[in-house]
Amino acid sequence: MNIIFLLIGFSVFIALIFLLAFFWANKTKQYEDTYTPSVRILFDDEVKETDNSK
Repeated sequence: MNIIFLLIGFSVFIALIFLLAFFWANKTKQYEDTYTPSVRILFDDEVKETDNSK
């Protein structure tokens, strides 16, 4: 029975770490740019032609 209390305590601790990481990401504006990822695929790099005349 003691192991259940220990596992509950660890899971709550891990959940708090993830919650703090989420708040940190929001505070540092990690999710600010929502437009660029949706159009990034439209602007692929140009294919460089290689010289195969050797």
